[in-house]
Amino acid sequence: MDAPRSSLGNDIGAAARAAAARVIDAVLHDGRSLKSVLNESLQAIADVRDRALVEAICFHALRHLRRYRHALSQWMDKPLPVREHAIESLLLAGLAQLDALALPAHAAVSATAEAARLLGRPAFVGLVNALLRRALREPWPVSDDPAIVHSYPDWLVARLRADWPQDWEALLTAGNTIAPLWLRVNPRAIARELYAQKFVATGIETQAPEWPAHALRLDQGAAPERLPGWREGMASVQDAAAQMAVAALALRDGERVLDACAAPGGKSAAILETTNVAALVAIDNDPQRLMRMETTLKRLDLRKHAILQAVDAADLDAWWYGGPFDAVLLDAPCSATGIVRRQPDIKWHRRESDLVALMATQDRLLDALWRTLKPGGRMLYATCSILRAENAERIAAFLGRTPDAAELPLDERYGRAAHPGRQRMPGEDGMDGFYYALLGKNAAN
Repeated sequence: MDAPRSSLGNDIGAAARAAAARVIDAVLHDGRSLKSVLNESLQAIADVRDRALVEAICFHALRHLRRYRHALSQWMDKPLPVREHAIESLLLAGLAQLDALALPAHAAVSATAEAARLLGRPAFVGLVNALLRRALREPWPVSDDPAIVHSYPDWLVARLRADWPQDWEALLTAGNTIAPLWLRVNPRAIARELYAQKFVATGIETQAPEWPAHALRLDQGAAPERLPGWREGMASVQDAAAQMAVAALALRDGERVLDACAAPGGKSAAILETTNVAALVAIDNDPQRLMRMETTLKRLDLRKHAILQAVDAADLDAWWYGGPFDAVLLDAPCSATGIVRRQPDIKWHRRESDLVALMATQDRLLDALWRTLKPGGRMLYATCSILRAENAERIAAFLGRTPDAAELPLDERYGRAAHPGRQRMPGEDGMDGFYYALLGKNAAN
C-alpha cells in the first residue's frame, strides 16, 4: 500500500497507531483474518486518511513480520513478557511506518509511542519511543537467513526452494510487493473501452491488457463502492489470473455448467456475463460466503440465472440428481500461497501440516465432480497456490487413477508448463499466482 498521510493532531495520530496495533495483534495472537479484522476496525475510523494509514501499516507490518521481529530481538536486552503482545504489535506498526512506509520520523515515533497509553500500557511509552529512535539512528540488524530477510515461515521457504529452485527468491520478493487492483468489466453493461474512459476524470490511470478480454488494471487502489458504475453492475474486482480460469473453459452458449467451491462468486459472475448458459449451478459449503455471492449476482443483475446451493460439492447425494454437466469449474480450496501479496497474513496462518488435509480435499473433489461431467465434457482445475503438491502432483495422480481423463492443452498465456497443467507466478504481468489444468472426459467411455 502507498504511504498515506494521517490527519493532523497527535491524539488522532496516536489513535490510528493504536487501531493498527489492535488489528495486528488480532491477526497474530487471535489467529484472525486480516481482511475481516480490518473491515471491522476501519468502520470505526471517520477520516479516510486515517483509514488508509491503518490499512497500510497493518499490511506492511505483516508483510515484513520476521525481519521486524529479528530487529527487535537484537535491539532489546530481554524479550517483552508474553502477555505484552499488544506492545509487540505496536512496535511492529512503528517499524512499518519508518521502514516500508517511510513516514516522517517525528510524527511516526511520537504518535506510536503515545498509542501505548491508548492500549492501556502507559509504562511502555518510553520503551516504544526508545526502540523506534534506535531504528532511526542505527543500521538495522542483518541476517543471512532468507526466511528472515524475506519474512516467510521456514517451511514455505523450503517448499519453494524445492519446487522452484531457479525462481524461489524471486517468488519470495514478489510475495512482498503491492498488488495492483484488477477489475473485470461486465460486457453486458458496458464495453471495456467505454468503462476505462470513466476513469479519465478521476485522475486514476488504467491499463487494458490484450487478454483477458474484460480485464482492466488500476495501479492505484480504490474502494470498490467508489468505482464508476459500481452500483450499476459495470465492473467487479477480480484479479486477471482468476479471470483466466473462466476463459480456459471456453464455454459455449447453451451448455450446462457447474461452478464448485463458487463463493464469493467472481467466476460464476464472469460466466454469466459472457455466456448464455443453459444452466449454471454454483455450490459452496459456506452459507455466509454464498450470501455474499448472492449479493454480488444481484448487483450485476445476474441472480436469476444461477442456482445456488450451500452444500459440500463432493457430497453428490446431497445435491446432484444425475444431470451431467458440459463443463465443471473446480477452483479448489488451497494454501493460497499465490496471493500472499494481497493477504500477507496467509504466511503466518498457514502450517505445512495444513497441506495434508488440503490435498485430501482436492483429491476428493476431483474424484467426485468428475462423475458429474458428461462424456466429451471438460473440467478446469484451478488453485491460487504455487506449491506443486497442490497443483501438478494432484493432477498427475488424478490422471493416473482416472482412465477416462486426459489433459487438454492450454497455451503459454496461462503460464509456464507445470507437467501437467500451467503455472502462473505471482507478479507476472501484474497478476496473482495461479495454477490451471484443463481435463477432458473421454467420449468413448
